[in-house]
Amino acid sequence: MPRPFLIALLALGLGLSGCTSLGPQTLDHARLQYNEVIKRTTEEQLLLNIVRLRYTDTPSSLAVSAIAAQFERSQSVGLLPFFTAAGGDLNRSFTAVLPQAQIMGADRPTFSLTPLDDQEFTRKLFTPLPLDGVIYLAKTTWPISKVFRLYLENLNWVPNAETASGPTPRQAPPAADFLRGIAALQSLQDRGALVFGMAEQEETLGGALPAGAVAARDLIEAARSGMEYRHDASGRHWRLLRRSSYPVVRLDPRELDSPDARAFAEVFRLKRGTSEFRLTQEALSPFRAAQPADGLTHLDLETRSLLQALYYVSHGVEVPDAHRARGLVTTTRDATGRDFDWQQVMGELFRVRSQPGTERPTNAHVAVNYKDHWFYVDEADQDSKSTFSLLVELSRLELTGKSGPGPQLTLPIGR
Repeated sequence: MPRPFLIALLALGLGLSGCTSLGPQTLDHARLQYNEVIKRTTEEQLLLNIVRLRYTDTPSSLAVSAIAAQFERSQSVGLLPFFTAAGGDLNRSFTAVLPQAQIMGADRPTFSLTPLDDQEFTRKLFTPLPLDGVIYLAKTTWPISKVFRLYLENLNWVPNAETASGPTPRQAPPAADFLRGIAALQSLQDRGALVFGMAEQEETLGGALPAGAVAARDLIEAARSGMEYRHDASGRHWRLLRRSSYPVVRLDPRELDSPDARAFAEVFRLKRGTSEFRLTQEALSPFRAAQPADGLTHLDLETRSLLQALYYVSHGVEVPDAHRARGLVTTTRDATGRDFDWQQVMGELFRVRSQPGTERPTNAHVAVNYKDHWFYVDEADQDSKSTFSLLVELSRLELTGKSGPGPQLTLPIGR
């Protein structure tokens, strides 16, 4: 065998058995691919469930609870003698040597899928968003109109399309006044005239105590519990006080006579001239006669659950005429008996378009195929994209957590 050839073969063997690590290279290529497919399928699953709700179909979800990816690579190099007929002399029975090099790789990912149908999942799906959750969202950078339209059934008993929080109603729900008031609220927030904050109050617990009844250790214990012993005006008695905070909405006093502030106060029956409103949850009587005649000083909220919010936005799904003709969805009618346009409620909030065919729409931000039609959020529809993004994050926040006792489906996939 020629000497240069042997040198080249040796160099090849050293290259194959070098110290290059498979792990970092594989992670560099695989991590973002897994990230992208998890993101895409999570969004598609949520959109599919929204479309299912519009068709009064049952939603269903699978969570990817674990991914275990195993990567293998093996390599070898060798020499194979090439035998020829050379009589009986075994030492001269080959005249050439054939080089061999082999590289083999394997990718064996394992996915664990958990059905989200246990008791904990169902409870979270049906539990209304608590007041502190609404306040948390309102104090983020999300527009207050988007948060309130999604998650409020009513504000001071002014309805926000309440019957849309379930299967599609046959009669159009009232929402015009709520939308007008929320638009004014958003306008005030946009120009910095409205903020969400906290206020403090003091509550007296029990009656007066003699001066000698309270020792130093009592003062310390009260402070540890968020309370305080304080002398009354005479200085001869102690009173136990508890401090607490509560959420409020504050209006810039200079804006009280602005058109937006007047519209906001008119729609939600607020007391004119008030610049601070306490936020409460289902504490206001629904009967107008039981409410103050001069107006309210509270903003009382009735919130939606995640399932109600998904039902609500499902009315932004554009149903094909062929499906309407087959009676696959409930038709909503207005007071005149005409088909109701749900964009009167969903306008600038959420819209899912549809088109027939087998090809995925090229302008889709996220798309799913359902009943031989494509349903998708247009990539140029920024309002719908931001609403959908908020729903994705809220569904992760509310529905992820400790897995229930339900079965797990583990799929080993190798190639």
